[in-house]
Amino acid sequence: LIVGLGNPEPEYSFTRHNMGFDVINKLSKKYEIPVERQGFKSLYGIGEILNNKVILCKPQTFMNLSGNAIIEISNFHKFILLIITILLSTIIISIRV
Repeated sequence: LIVGLGNPEPEYSFTRHNMGFDVINKLSKKYEIPVERQGFKSLYGIGEILNNKVILCKPQTFMNLSGNAIIEISNFHKFILLIITILLSTIIISIRV
């Protein structure tokens, strides 16, 4: 289960608030996994990456409520969650140097 966090409102498109959605969109395109199914308070798609079954997920809740969507989809599909976070400040510092 690969979850990209973001906010569903159009005003957040292409902002730092939707970096997670952008990553899911790139994975979706690269591995041809449409993220169009609706359920679990999310948009999601099921496919394969490097011969491994994956679910790409974009919760359609605001960021502070995304845990509810993640719990629903992971419980239904019996996934163990691995959550990876990237500190935006680290990325900005790296880019500026």
